[in-house]
Amino acid sequence: MTPSPSGQPDLSDEDQKLVVLARGALARAETPSAAAVRDGDGRTYAGAPVTTSTLTLSGLQVAVATALSSGAQAFEAAVLVNGDADDPGMATLAEITPSAYAVVTDLSGTPTGRTDGRG
Repeated sequence: MTPSPSGQPDLSDEDQKLVVLARGALARAETPSAAAVRDGDGRTYAGAPVTTSTLTLSGLQVAVATALSSGAQAFEAAVLVNGDADDPGMATLAEITPSAYAVVTDLSGTPTGRTDGRG
């Protein structure tokens, strides 16, 4: 991300794609937040929160689990639209790839924060 003239950080084209995917998941599921991840091979996965009487997952947890169940072995990045850097999926993202980063955006996709990987 680089600063724009407005002072807000700009997203790379690849991170903007994650925003579009996450916003699509948010709209389809009619939820207040969603997430998308990019794996180590550049494949992308999106997820919206799941809440039932027996299962509760954040959108990031869904996206990470979908990627892992599809064979992903590493992550590059995640985007959380209208999410929170304290999302429980962040721990799994860091467990699999400590160097992965996450960008948090508002509903419009404007970045509001970034968590850099520890790698």
